[in-house]
Amino acid sequence: MTANTRQADHPIAEVFTARWSPRAFTDATISEQELLGLLEAARWAPSAFNAQPWRFIYALRGDAGWQPILGALMPFNQSWAEKASALVIIASATRFTAPGKTEASDNGSHTFDAGTAWGYLALQAHMAGWASHAMAGFDRQAMAKAVNLPEDHVLHAAVAIGKQGDASLLPEALQAREVASPRLPLSETAVHGAFKA
Repeated sequence: MTANTRQADHPIAEVFTARWSPRAFTDATISEQELLGLLEAARWAPSAFNAQPWRFIYALRGDAGWQPILGALMPFNQSWAEKASALVIIASATRFTAPGKTEASDNGSHTFDAGTAWGYLALQAHMAGWASHAMAGFDRQAMAKAVNLPEDHVLHAAVAIGKQGDASLLPEALQAREVASPRLPLSETAVHGAFKA
């Protein structure tokens, strides 16, 4: 475990600096009800037209859906995510029926909205005593097959959820990386008015 040494440049709730994405997990299990509690928070994320395009496909360690999802991760991610209590795949529906319409159309903000839902999930997991780590490293074709992804849906991330363990539980090459990452200063990411020419 590592202590939180990150400091915000402006006053914010401590949960934002305390939450990070570890890879070391204990052998703790999570119940389906506990996991659904985390997904419930994600359900309340805002979305354009209230379309709620996010989709969560989940497996608990040891159940029938676990191995297909784990097997679609890149080997590097498999090496540590196999210890997680749950794996959640985040996808989104690319089309929706707007209010007052009868025909579905493209949803230009489905990725933005799904990302917001992931943020809610990550914060709720942290507040409930669970660690979460999102990954882009997976075989998209294999994952789509593993979760039987419907048409007009796209995959975004795989998320490992578990109880944070000590870095010594990780393969040696990963142990030094088991620290909360810093952030760029706000002065590098927030622009007042417009980008400079």
